[in-house]
Amino acid sequence: MVKPVRKSATKNPPVLSHEFVIQNHADIVSCVAMVFVIGLMVQATSPIASVFITLHHNVTGEQLGETPLYLPGLKDIPVVFFYSLICIIMHAIIQEYVLDKISKKLHLSKSKLAIFSTSGQLFAFYLVSAVWGLDVVLKERLVPDISRIWSNYPTPLYFMFKMYILIQLSYSLHELPELYFLRTKKDEWAGKAAFSLTSLALVAVPYALNFNRLLVLLLVLHHAAEWVFHLSQLLQTIDKDEKFSKVTRLSSTVLQIVARLGSIILAVLTLWYGLALRESQGLNVRAGEFNTPLIRFSVLVGIILLQAYLIFKVISEEISRTKESGASVQQLTKVKAPKKDKPKKSKKNEESDLPEVDQNTNKTLRKHKVK
Repeated sequence: MVKPVRKSATKNPPVLSHEFVIQNHADIVSCVAMVFVIGLMVQATSPIASVFITLHHNVTGEQLGETPLYLPGLKDIPVVFFYSLICIIMHAIIQEYVLDKISKKLHLSKSKLAIFSTSGQLFAFYLVSAVWGLDVVLKERLVPDISRIWSNYPTPLYFMFKMYILIQLSYSLHELPELYFLRTKKDEWAGKAAFSLTSLALVAVPYALNFNRLLVLLLVLHHAAEWVFHLSQLLQTIDKDEKFSKVTRLSSTVLQIVARLGSIILAVLTLWYGLALRESQGLNVRAGEFNTPLIRFSVLVGIILLQAYLIFKVISEEISRTKESGASVQQLTKVKAPKKDKPKKSKKNEESDLPEVDQNTNKTLRKHKVK
Protein backbone atom coordinates (compact mmCIF):
# COMPACT_ATOMS: atom_id res chain seq x y z
CA MET A 1 0.00 0.00 0.00
CA VAL A 2 1.08 3.59 -0.61
CA LYS A 3 0.95 6.43 1.83
CA PRO A 4 -1.30 9.40 0.98
CA VAL A 5 0.53 12.58 0.12
CA ARG A 6 0.13 15.31 2.67
CA LYS A 7 1.74 18.70 2.56
CA SER A 8 3.93 19.53 5.54
CA ALA A 9 3.36 23.00 6.89
CA THR A 10 6.56 23.07 8.95
CA LYS A 11 9.24 23.44 6.29
CA ASN A 12 9.24 24.38 2.62
CA PRO A 13 11.45 22.02 0.55
CA PRO A 14 13.94 23.41 -2.01
CA VAL A 15 12.52 24.30 -5.41
CA LEU A 16 12.64 21.48 -8.00
CA SER A 17 13.64 18.95 -5.34
CA HIS A 18 11.88 15.58 -5.17
CA GLU A 19 9.88 16.64 -2.12
CA PHE A 20 8.86 19.90 -3.82
CA VAL A 21 7.65 18.08 -6.94
CA ILE A 22 5.73 15.51 -4.89
CA GLN A 23 4.01 18.11 -2.71
CA ASN A 24 3.14 20.42 -5.63
CA HIS A 25 2.68 17.89 -8.45
CA ALA A 26 -0.99 18.78 -8.91
CA ASP A 27 -0.16 22.48 -9.44
CA ILE A 28 2.71 21.62 -11.81
CA VAL A 29 0.56 19.27 -13.90
CA SER A 30 -2.25 21.87 -13.93
CA CYS A 31 0.15 24.42 -15.43
CA VAL A 32 1.21 21.93 -18.10
CA ALA A 33 -2.42 21.21 -18.98
CA MET A 34 -3.19 24.93 -19.12
CA VAL A 35 -0.44 25.35 -21.73
CA PHE A 36 -2.36 23.03 -24.07
CA VAL A 37 -5.68 24.76 -23.35
CA ILE A 38 -4.25 28.24 -23.96
CA GLY A 39 -2.53 26.96 -27.10
CA LEU A 40 -5.94 25.89 -28.41
CA MET A 41 -7.15 29.49 -28.11
CA VAL A 42 -4.23 30.99 -30.05
CA GLN A 43 -4.53 30.74 -33.79
CA ALA A 44 -0.83 30.02 -34.38
CA THR A 45 -0.67 27.10 -31.93
CA SER A 46 -4.23 25.85 -32.30
CA PRO A 47 -3.40 23.03 -34.80
CA ILE A 48 -0.76 21.60 -32.44
CA ALA A 49 -2.88 21.92 -29.29
CA SER A 50 -5.91 20.35 -30.98
CA VAL A 51 -3.89 17.18 -31.54
CA PHE A 52 -3.80 16.69 -27.74
CA ILE A 53 -7.31 17.85 -26.83
CA THR A 54 -9.86 17.10 -29.55
CA LEU A 55 -10.89 13.69 -30.89
CA HIS A 56 -9.61 12.49 -34.27
CA HIS A 57 -10.31 9.98 -37.05
CA ASN A 58 -13.76 11.34 -37.84
CA VAL A 59 -15.56 9.17 -40.43
CA THR A 60 -18.76 11.21 -40.62
CA GLY A 61 -20.10 12.36 -43.97
CA GLU A 62 -20.49 15.98 -45.00
CA GLN A 63 -24.25 16.19 -44.39
CA LEU A 64 -25.39 18.92 -42.02
CA GLY A 65 -26.73 17.85 -38.64
CA GLU A 66 -25.18 14.39 -38.88
CA THR A 67 -23.86 12.93 -35.62
CA PRO A 68 -20.03 12.81 -35.70
CA LEU A 69 -18.64 9.27 -35.63
CA TYR A 70 -15.05 8.16 -34.98
CA LEU A 71 -12.78 5.17 -35.41
CA PRO A 72 -9.57 4.26 -33.50
CA GLY A 73 -6.25 5.61 -34.78
CA LEU A 74 -2.71 6.64 -33.90
CA LYS A 75 -3.74 10.23 -33.21
CA ASP A 76 -5.51 8.98 -30.09
CA ILE A 77 -2.11 8.59 -28.37
CA PRO A 78 -1.54 12.33 -27.67
CA VAL A 79 -5.18 12.63 -26.56
CA VAL A 80 -4.64 9.85 -24.02
CA PHE A 81 -1.51 11.66 -22.79
CA PHE A 82 -3.39 14.94 -22.25
CA TYR A 83 -6.29 13.37 -20.41
CA SER A 84 -3.88 11.40 -18.23
CA LEU A 85 -2.75 14.83 -16.96
CA ILE A 86 -6.39 15.59 -16.13
CA CYS A 87 -6.62 12.29 -14.25
CA ILE A 88 -3.57 13.24 -12.16
CA ILE A 89 -5.22 16.56 -11.27
CA MET A 90 -8.52 14.90 -10.35
CA HIS A 91 -6.64 12.30 -8.29
CA ALA A 92 -4.99 15.06 -6.24
CA ILE A 93 -8.28 16.99 -5.81
CA ILE A 94 -10.13 13.92 -4.50
CA GLN A 95 -7.26 13.07 -2.17
CA GLU A 96 -6.77 16.53 -0.70
CA TYR A 97 -10.31 17.88 -0.51
CA VAL A 98 -12.28 14.68 0.20
CA LEU A 99 -10.26 11.73 1.48
CA ASP A 100 -7.77 13.63 3.66
CA LYS A 101 -10.52 15.60 5.39
CA ILE A 102 -12.55 12.45 6.10
CA SER A 103 -9.52 10.49 7.33
CA LYS A 104 -8.56 13.24 9.79
CA LYS A 105 -11.96 12.93 11.45
CA LEU A 106 -11.78 9.13 11.57
CA HIS A 107 -8.30 9.00 13.22
CA LEU A 108 -7.22 5.90 11.29
CA SER A 109 -4.00 3.98 11.75
CA LYS A 110 -1.30 4.05 9.05
CA SER A 111 -2.30 0.71 7.54
CA LYS A 112 -6.00 1.58 7.49
CA LEU A 113 -5.23 5.07 6.17
CA ALA A 114 -3.38 3.57 3.18
CA ILE A 115 -6.30 1.22 2.44
CA PHE A 116 -8.78 4.08 2.84
CA SER A 117 -6.88 6.33 0.40
CA THR A 118 -6.38 3.64 -2.26
CA SER A 119 -9.93 2.29 -2.09
CA GLY A 120 -11.36 5.81 -1.91
CA GLN A 121 -9.71 6.77 -5.19
CA LEU A 122 -10.76 3.57 -6.96
CA PHE A 123 -14.26 3.77 -5.48
CA ALA A 124 -14.77 7.18 -7.12
CA PHE A 125 -13.30 6.08 -10.46
CA TYR A 126 -15.24 2.81 -10.70
CA LEU A 127 -18.48 4.53 -9.73
CA VAL A 128 -18.17 7.17 -12.46
CA SER A 129 -16.92 4.63 -14.98
CA ALA A 130 -19.72 2.12 -14.30
CA VAL A 131 -22.44 4.77 -14.59
CA TRP A 132 -20.89 6.26 -17.73
CA GLY A 133 -20.44 2.83 -19.32
CA LEU A 134 -24.03 1.85 -18.49
CA ASP A 135 -25.21 5.04 -20.22
CA VAL A 136 -23.22 4.07 -23.33
CA VAL A 137 -24.70 0.54 -23.27
CA LEU A 138 -28.26 1.91 -23.08
CA LYS A 139 -27.68 4.46 -25.86
CA GLU A 140 -26.21 1.77 -28.10
CA ARG A 141 -29.21 -0.47 -27.21
CA LEU A 142 -26.90 -3.40 -26.45
CA VAL A 143 -29.35 -4.52 -23.75
CA PRO A 144 -31.61 -6.39 -24.32
CA ASP A 145 -30.65 -6.72 -28.03
CA ILE A 146 -27.40 -8.66 -27.59
CA SER A 147 -27.04 -9.18 -31.35
CA ARG A 148 -26.10 -5.50 -31.72
CA ILE A 149 -22.71 -6.34 -30.14
CA TRP A 150 -21.49 -7.98 -33.37
CA SER A 151 -23.77 -6.38 -35.95
CA ASN A 152 -22.41 -3.73 -38.35
CA TYR A 153 -18.78 -4.56 -37.59
CA PRO A 154 -16.66 -2.40 -37.53
CA THR A 155 -18.97 0.05 -35.78
CA PRO A 156 -17.94 3.74 -35.60
CA LEU A 157 -18.16 5.39 -32.18
CA TYR A 158 -20.05 8.52 -31.28
CA PHE A 159 -18.28 11.24 -29.26
CA MET A 160 -19.06 10.13 -25.68
CA PHE A 161 -18.45 6.46 -26.51
CA LYS A 162 -14.94 7.14 -27.79
CA MET A 163 -14.25 9.58 -24.96
CA TYR A 164 -15.25 6.89 -22.46
CA ILE A 165 -12.65 4.45 -23.81
CA LEU A 166 -9.95 7.12 -24.01
CA ILE A 167 -10.55 8.04 -20.37
CA GLN A 168 -10.10 4.36 -19.43
CA LEU A 169 -6.73 4.38 -21.19
CA SER A 170 -5.79 7.72 -19.59
CA TYR A 171 -6.58 6.50 -16.09
CA SER A 172 -4.40 3.40 -16.53
CA LEU A 173 -1.59 5.59 -17.91
CA HIS A 174 -1.80 8.13 -15.07
CA GLU A 175 -1.12 5.36 -12.51
CA LEU A 176 2.52 5.16 -13.68
CA PRO A 177 3.58 8.69 -12.56
CA GLU A 178 1.39 8.31 -9.47
CA LEU A 179 3.83 5.65 -8.27
CA TYR A 180 6.38 8.45 -7.87
CA PHE A 181 3.94 11.05 -6.54
CA LEU A 182 2.61 8.65 -3.87
CA ARG A 183 6.09 7.62 -2.68
CA THR A 184 5.62 3.97 -3.57
CA LYS A 185 8.28 1.65 -2.17
CA LYS A 186 10.93 0.49 -4.62
CA ASP A 187 10.10 -3.18 -4.14
CA GLU A 188 6.46 -2.45 -5.13
CA TRP A 189 7.25 -0.47 -8.28
CA ALA A 190 7.58 -3.45 -10.62
CA GLY A 191 4.31 -5.11 -9.57
CA LYS A 192 2.23 -1.94 -9.66
CA ALA A 193 3.75 -0.76 -12.96
CA ALA A 194 3.09 -4.16 -14.54
CA PHE A 195 -0.51 -4.04 -13.30
CA SER A 196 -1.05 -0.57 -14.81
CA LEU A 197 0.51 -1.54 -18.15
CA THR A 198 -1.57 -4.72 -18.26
CA SER A 199 -4.76 -2.73 -17.64
CA LEU A 200 -3.72 -0.33 -20.39
CA ALA A 201 -3.13 -3.17 -22.86
CA LEU A 202 -6.38 -4.97 -21.99
CA VAL A 203 -8.35 -1.88 -23.01
CA ALA A 204 -6.13 -0.76 -25.90
CA VAL A 205 -6.11 -4.09 -27.79
CA PRO A 206 -9.93 -4.56 -28.14
CA TYR A 207 -10.24 -0.84 -28.88
CA ALA A 208 -7.68 -1.00 -31.70
CA LEU A 209 -9.36 -4.13 -33.10
CA ASN A 210 -12.81 -2.44 -33.11
CA PHE A 211 -14.36 -4.84 -30.58
CA ASN A 212 -15.65 -1.78 -28.75
CA ARG A 213 -19.22 -2.86 -28.01
CA LEU A 214 -17.96 -6.02 -26.36
CA LEU A 215 -15.32 -3.95 -24.57
CA VAL A 216 -17.81 -1.55 -23.00
CA LEU A 217 -19.96 -4.42 -21.69
CA LEU A 218 -16.94 -6.14 -20.15
CA LEU A 219 -15.81 -2.86 -18.56
CA VAL A 220 -19.24 -2.22 -17.04
CA LEU A 221 -19.30 -5.69 -15.48
CA HIS A 222 -15.73 -5.36 -14.21
CA HIS A 223 -16.17 -1.85 -12.81
CA ALA A 224 -19.46 -2.65 -11.08
CA ALA A 225 -17.84 -5.62 -9.30
CA GLU A 226 -14.73 -3.60 -8.37
CA TRP A 227 -16.88 -0.72 -7.11
CA VAL A 228 -18.64 -3.03 -4.63
CA PHE A 229 -15.28 -4.52 -3.62
CA HIS A 230 -13.76 -1.14 -2.77
CA LEU A 231 -16.97 -0.14 -1.00
CA SER A 232 -16.48 -3.16 1.26
CA GLN A 233 -12.84 -2.14 1.78
CA LEU A 234 -13.93 1.34 2.88
CA LEU A 235 -16.53 -0.08 5.25
CA GLN A 236 -13.95 -2.39 6.81
CA THR A 237 -11.74 0.58 7.68
CA ILE A 238 -14.64 2.64 9.08
CA ASP A 239 -16.97 0.03 10.57
CA LYS A 240 -15.32 -0.97 13.84
CA ASP A 241 -18.26 -3.14 14.95
CA GLU A 242 -18.37 -4.94 11.55
CA LYS A 243 -22.12 -4.50 11.22
CA PHE A 244 -22.05 -3.95 7.43
CA SER A 245 -18.58 -5.09 6.38
CA LYS A 246 -19.44 -8.81 6.42
CA VAL A 247 -22.52 -8.31 4.23
CA THR A 248 -20.66 -6.11 1.72
CA ARG A 249 -17.70 -8.52 1.64
CA LEU A 250 -19.99 -11.45 0.83
CA SER A 251 -21.87 -9.39 -1.77
CA SER A 252 -18.57 -8.34 -3.32
CA THR A 253 -17.33 -11.94 -3.60
CA VAL A 254 -20.58 -13.17 -5.18
CA LEU A 255 -20.79 -10.20 -7.58
CA GLN A 256 -17.18 -10.60 -8.69
CA ILE A 257 -17.66 -14.28 -9.52
CA VAL A 258 -20.92 -13.54 -11.37
CA ALA A 259 -19.25 -10.68 -13.30
CA ARG A 260 -16.32 -12.91 -14.37
CA LEU A 261 -18.62 -15.71 -15.50
CA GLY A 262 -20.83 -13.22 -17.33
CA SER A 263 -17.76 -11.78 -19.09
CA ILE A 264 -16.74 -15.27 -20.28
CA ILE A 265 -20.25 -15.94 -21.60
CA LEU A 266 -20.37 -12.61 -23.46
CA ALA A 267 -16.91 -13.15 -24.95
CA VAL A 268 -17.74 -16.66 -26.19
CA LEU A 269 -21.10 -15.54 -27.56
CA THR A 270 -19.56 -12.57 -29.42
CA LEU A 271 -16.18 -13.84 -30.62
CA TRP A 272 -17.02 -17.50 -31.20
CA TYR A 273 -20.57 -17.21 -32.54
CA GLY A 274 -21.64 -13.64 -33.42
CA LEU A 275 -18.62 -12.28 -35.30
CA ALA A 276 -18.14 -15.62 -37.06
CA LEU A 277 -21.32 -14.86 -39.00
CA ARG A 278 -19.63 -11.77 -40.50
CA GLU A 279 -16.12 -13.12 -40.83
CA SER A 280 -13.65 -11.20 -43.03
CA GLN A 281 -11.49 -12.89 -45.63
CA GLY A 282 -8.39 -10.91 -44.66
CA LEU A 283 -7.06 -7.97 -42.67
CA ASN A 284 -7.92 -4.44 -43.74
CA VAL A 285 -6.21 -2.02 -41.38
CA ARG A 286 -7.43 1.14 -43.10
CA ALA A 287 -11.07 0.05 -42.94
CA GLY A 288 -10.65 -1.35 -39.42
CA GLU A 289 -11.43 -4.94 -40.43
CA PHE A 290 -9.85 -7.36 -37.94
CA ASN A 291 -12.58 -10.00 -37.90
CA THR A 292 -10.42 -13.00 -38.74
CA PRO A 293 -10.51 -16.42 -37.00
CA LEU A 294 -6.96 -16.10 -35.63
CA ILE A 295 -7.53 -12.67 -34.08
CA ARG A 296 -10.91 -13.61 -32.65
CA PHE A 297 -9.59 -16.83 -31.15
CA SER A 298 -6.56 -15.06 -29.64
CA VAL A 299 -8.72 -12.37 -28.03
CA LEU A 300 -11.18 -14.99 -26.74
CA VAL A 301 -8.41 -17.07 -25.15
CA GLY A 302 -6.96 -13.95 -23.54
CA ILE A 303 -10.32 -12.95 -22.05
CA ILE A 304 -11.04 -16.46 -20.72
CA LEU A 305 -7.58 -16.76 -19.13
CA LEU A 306 -7.91 -13.31 -17.54
CA GLN A 307 -11.36 -13.99 -16.11
CA ALA A 308 -10.30 -17.44 -14.86
CA TYR A 309 -7.33 -15.85 -13.08
CA LEU A 310 -9.57 -13.24 -11.48
CA ILE A 311 -12.03 -15.93 -10.28
CA PHE A 312 -9.14 -17.95 -8.82
CA LYS A 313 -7.82 -14.82 -7.09
CA VAL A 314 -11.20 -14.01 -5.54
CA ILE A 315 -11.74 -17.58 -4.29
CA SER A 316 -8.21 -17.90 -2.87
CA GLU A 317 -8.52 -14.58 -1.05
CA GLU A 318 -11.86 -15.63 0.40
CA ILE A 319 -10.42 -18.95 1.59
CA SER A 320 -7.42 -17.27 3.22
CA ARG A 321 -9.69 -14.68 4.85
CA THR A 322 -11.93 -17.46 6.21
CA LYS A 323 -8.92 -19.29 7.64
CA GLU A 324 -7.63 -16.11 9.30
CA SER A 325 -11.01 -15.33 10.84
CA GLY A 326 -11.34 -18.92 12.07
CA ALA A 327 -7.90 -18.80 13.66
CA SER A 328 -8.68 -15.49 15.38
CA VAL A 329 -11.95 -16.89 16.75
CA GLN A 330 -10.14 -19.91 18.14
CA GLN A 331 -7.62 -17.67 19.86
CA LEU A 332 -10.36 -15.58 21.42
CA THR A 333 -12.41 -18.58 22.59
CA LYS A 334 -9.40 -20.39 23.99
CA VAL A 335 -9.65 -20.08 27.77
CA LYS A 336 -6.60 -20.32 29.93
CA ALA A 337 -6.66 -23.18 32.42
CA PRO A 338 -7.30 -21.80 35.95
CA LYS A 339 -4.37 -21.98 38.30
CA LYS A 340 -4.80 -24.48 41.08
CA ASP A 341 -4.33 -22.94 44.48
CA LYS A 342 -2.02 -24.72 46.83
CA PRO A 343 -3.92 -26.41 49.68
CA LYS A 344 -3.65 -24.37 52.80
CA LYS A 345 -2.58 -26.19 55.86
CA SER A 346 -4.89 -25.91 58.79
CA LYS A 347 -3.63 -24.66 62.09
CA LYS A 348 -3.81 -28.13 63.52
CA ASN A 349 -1.72 -29.55 60.69
CA GLU A 350 0.73 -26.68 61.01
CA GLU A 351 1.03 -27.29 64.75
CA SER A 352 1.44 -31.02 64.22
CA ASP A 353 4.47 -30.29 62.08
CA LEU A 354 6.09 -28.39 64.96
CA PRO A 355 8.09 -30.09 67.71
CA GLU A 356 6.43 -30.86 71.06
CA VAL A 357 8.00 -27.90 72.90
CA ASP A 358 6.62 -25.40 70.36
CA GLN A 359 3.21 -27.07 70.45
CA ASN A 360 3.02 -26.66 74.24
CA THR A 361 4.00 -22.98 74.03
CA ASN A 362 1.28 -22.32 71.42
CA LYS A 363 -1.33 -23.96 73.69
CA THR A 364 -0.31 -21.82 76.66
CA LEU A 365 -0.44 -18.63 74.53
CA ARG A 366 -3.97 -19.42 73.36
CA LYS A 367 -5.08 -20.01 76.96
CA HIS A 368 -3.72 -16.59 77.98
CA LYS A 369 -5.60 -14.95 75.10
CA VAL A 370 -8.86 -16.60 76.13
CA LYS A 371 -8.41 -15.38 79.72
